Amino acid sequence: MLSLAQRIEILCGDITQLDVDAIVNAANQSLLGGGGVDGAIHRAAGPELLVACRTLGGASTGEAKITKGYRLPARYVIHAVGPVWSGGKRREPQLLASCYQRSLKLASRNELKSIAFPSISTGAYRYPIEQAATVAQRTVREWLEINDLPERVVFCCFSESDRDLYRRIAVGIFSG
Repeated sequence: MLSLAQRIEILCGDITQLDVDAIVNAANQSLLGGGGVDGAIHRAAGPELLVACRTLGGASTGEAKITKGYRLPARYVIHAVGPVWSGGKRREPQLLASCYQRSLKLASRNELKSIAFPSISTGAYRYPIEQAATVAQRTVREWLEINDLPERVVFCCFSESDRDLYRRIAVGIFSG
């Protein structure tokens, strides 16, 4: 049996190229594509993803919905709508944690063994990366402590500095 720390990988790379069961899309409420990670995932998955997303009826902040991965190496895309940062006074930490919890629940429900997350809400939504990484890793740790699936969770960071920050935060979370 793997330890919690062994079930988590932190890397710097292109989430659209990862060979995992599901990648998480940092989506907007329409789920119809946008900039950043959202746009990159839609481009890499092909037009079928947009067609599938049109049937989902959007999603509220903190929600997650699942589609096939189409032209991606990942079999599925889980679309999670993160909060826009407003200074932390509009339940941003709870809504961000909900994105991770609901994504993990969808992965488990669909018997997916591996999932990769981007740093949800830290781009155009301006969530401070250190706070977002802490919420993400605590939420994932709490999930993995009581659930067998997914077996592997990847945090796919955009830059090496973000990856290094995630690794520093992981040391504190997993040693405590």
